[in-house]
Amino acid sequence: MTDGKGNSKKLKISSEFEARLSRLEPEQKIRAIVVLETKGTDGTPTRQQSRASRQLTIEANRKAAEPALADIDDILGKFDGKRLAPNVDALGSIPVETTAAGISALSESSHVKTIFEDQSISLIH
Repeated sequence: MTDGKGNSKKLKISSEFEARLSRLEPEQKIRAIVVLETKGTDGTPTRQQSRASRQLTIEANRKAAEPALADIDDILGKFDGKRLAPNVDALGSIPVETTAAGISALSESSHVKTIFEDQSISLIH
């Protein structure tokens, strides 16, 4: 399958994450980070920018993501999922919880750039 730009939907989900999704029970939920397409912004905040400039970039990312959030909520609603944060973060991503089918549906959205599994981070002993 391809999105409107000719990109495979598989490119939005890593093969490792796809394999883990295939092993889930139909109703089992998983947490993921959805990175949204934020067209119309000048990118992500960088260290070279002033604090005020970075804040403007963050607000532009959030504003650009607003139309996508309605679509994301609609998809999540169909698959018994939910957003785990009220707004997108500085990089234009949002954590979600849904089923494997919900992740697949999200990957088909033109508003979604990529989806990562939300994995815990721990120290190596």
